[in-house]
Amino acid sequence: MTPVPGSTSAESPVPNTAPFESVDEVVETLREQGYIADTRLATTVFLLTRLDKPLLLEGPAGVGKTELAKMLALATGRRLLRLQCYEGQDETKALYEWDYGKQLMYTQILREKIGQVVEDAPDLASAVDRIGSQESVFFSERFLAPRPLLEAIRSEQPCVLLIDEVDRADEALEAVLLETLGEYQISVPEVGTFLAKHRPYVLLTSNNTRDLAAALKRRCLHLFLDYPSAQRELEIVRSKKTGLADQLAEELVGVVRGLRELELRKAPSISETIDWARTLAVLGVEELNSQVLSDTVSVVVKYDKDVRKALDAIPNLVDPNAVVTEPGHGHGHGHGHGHGHDGDHSHDAGHAPDTGPGRRPDDGPDDGDVDGRARRAAKDQPGRHADGYGNKAAAGRSAPPLRSVTPGQGARSFGARKRPI
Repeated sequence: MTPVPGSTSAESPVPNTAPFESVDEVVETLREQGYIADTRLATTVFLLTRLDKPLLLEGPAGVGKTELAKMLALATGRRLLRLQCYEGQDETKALYEWDYGKQLMYTQILREKIGQVVEDAPDLASAVDRIGSQESVFFSERFLAPRPLLEAIRSEQPCVLLIDEVDRADEALEAVLLETLGEYQISVPEVGTFLAKHRPYVLLTSNNTRDLAAALKRRCLHLFLDYPSAQRELEIVRSKKTGLADQLAEELVGVVRGLRELELRKAPSISETIDWARTLAVLGVEELNSQVLSDTVSVVVKYDKDVRKALDAIPNLVDPNAVVTEPGHGHGHGHGHGHGHDGDHSHDAGHAPDTGPGRRPDDGPDDGDVDGRARRAAKDQPGRHADGYGNKAAAGRSAPPLRSVTPGQGARSFGARKRPI
């Protein structure tokens, strides 16, 4: 398949003008656009612009992968083209489609001309052959509808191509990408091969929902982008001018980082930290406390079970020395139902241990009898109950004499009774 006329060969594309002279310049230029990059990330971006290789960014959602592509386009003055990947996506949505509506319209308009082409055909087969020879008219660039990949390759001006969340797409799309990422070209069977005149800066992002093919990774520079350090995250929040005081922003970053250490279904992202800071600024918060953070925690935690875990953790994240009182039923919980933990669940009248929180004034002196065993043993004396204990009717009078039962009475009652046959 030959290159499409007007395109350059794969060996001689128009060289990219290097936008950055050094890694430090990358850091400063991205900072001017509001993106705070560390040296490792800036080095990778610098190599992307010098080696003309795609960059695969992997890491959790919300750490700035997509934002980097946007800021790189602004920093270099390039147009941004974005392919958003999703499950079930086919190659026509990524590469190109034929504009069938336009083809049909042209067919209707040119119906008379088509009739002239076949009017002197001796038979049907000859007419079909004549129409077939005109297929190149309807399958040409005129009727080609480019999608992001082809548009980036055909672009007359340098651009940045973002292939976002490539891990969400099916593996078949990865195979389609190999030609584009490896040779910066796209083959269209009906037309030919399109070669990039200006090689785009290509960034692919992945949230690690599945492993990507080794062939895809081999064609790319690779960087795992994780949550930043506390200092850099604070710098990012401050750079966004959220309106929250610097001291409160520092405390908030500490709370968010504590939430990330919980076993949450979705950990708070950097963008959600920024949203939380803006939320607190709008509310006019002047001091971070458990109440205001609990009332607004849904800004950064989006699942019900995660919210419950966050609400339990927030008091200690705000003040590690805080004592959280457990709402209970008034039994003075120092685990105090008088339950010994060795299985002795005898309920003493006090419903509380002899020492520790929840101890009542009438529990007696603190004699070290923690579970009350000694006290119960002291009370377990013969004759400690009055006559008739447990029988109010018999209390205060002597028990009646036992009646004697004759053998005849017993026989009549049970033993001698005959069963019917």
